[in-house]
Amino acid sequence: MGGKKLYRTEGPYKMVAGVCGGLGEYFDIDPTLVRVLCVAAIFFSFSAVFWIYLICAFIIPKKSDVYPGY
Repeated sequence: MGGKKLYRTEGPYKMVAGVCGGLGEYFDIDPTLVRVLCVAAIFFSFSAVFWIYLICAFIIPKKSDVYPGY
């Protein structure tokens, strides 16, 4: 039962809602790269990516909720 879990980052690693940081940690890539790609995608197709990010910010739990003690 010890698999990876998707969560939003918290603390100093969180930029807006922690979604990109959590996705970067989940897929083992640099969260900065995920943030840059997300901003570029929002710039080119604002409506779809913005709403997906906003929905993820409400649906994906915080790291402290997934792993108590963080």
